[in-house]
Amino acid sequence: MIIPTLRYSDPAAAMDFLERAFGFERRPGGTLEHSELTHGRGMVMVGSRKPDDRYETGKAVTYVIVGDPDAHHDRAKAAGATIVMELTDQPYGSREFAAEDPEGNVWSFGTYDPLSN
Repeated sequence: MIIPTLRYSDPAAAMDFLERAFGFERRPGGTLEHSELTHGRGMVMVGSRKPDDRYETGKAVTYVIVGDPDAHHDRAKAAGATIVMELTDQPYGSREFAAEDPEGNVWSFGTYDPLSN
């Protein structure tokens, strides 16, 4: 299993947004230095961005498998997410969209599940 770690200038606001717009759930016991959010069987770790952090990766693009991308899109849009790719039926069979979080990371949501084969 791979679990991405994203760092934010305002991790509290980022976590609130990820919960409200994208349906992530906060795991108990987190801090602003390190928190874990789940989405289905997946997880992302969220932490504070530090000016001298040698592991800073910049912006990220993350793909999340969802069962109902239309409803997920509507939730994200209603919560104020910036939609950077509207709902699209892809030639490989996925229905998906992409949205930006407040710090410019792009989150793609769709039905493509490469591990289900």
